[in-house]
Amino acid sequence: MSSIRNSGLVRLHGHFTHACRLLQSPFLLFVRLYWGWQFAQDGWEKLQHLARVTDYFSSLGLPHPGVVAPFVSCVELVGGVLLILGLASHITGLVLSVNMLVAYWTGDHMALESIFSDPGKFYAADPFTFLFASLIVLVFGAGLFSLDALIQRK
Repeated sequence: MSSIRNSGLVRLHGHFTHACRLLQSPFLLFVRLYWGWQFAQDGWEKLQHLARVTDYFSSLGLPHPGVVAPFVSCVELVGGVLLILGLASHITGLVLSVNMLVAYWTGDHMALESIFSDPGKFYAADPFTFLFASLIVLVFGAGLFSLDALIQRK
């Protein structure tokens, strides 16, 4: 009886695992489309208000805020578009992850330092979801519904 139950559990686990694998690419597509759009919008908004962004970066003590502001704006805009397309996804995930870590470090240093002591403060900070989405794409790639997958098939 025990081996039958175990066999049934093994089969059930196998079916469940297979179903989860089938959801991987649609999930990655959702992450890329939603957060790609958010990154692109954020980058575009920054480009439209460069003076304000430059002043903010200057208030954070960033060196050369007049150069950093358009650079970060373009990184977010282009990175967002690349996420949406699923093109150069691992590199894009890396660049956007670094960008978000720098945003944490410079704009919300206390939240970053509280990652273990007060996790709620860490994940309530603005960069968290952007960082998390970037890390998902960095680690897992773009999935089957992407230009990366299309290029790889050819």
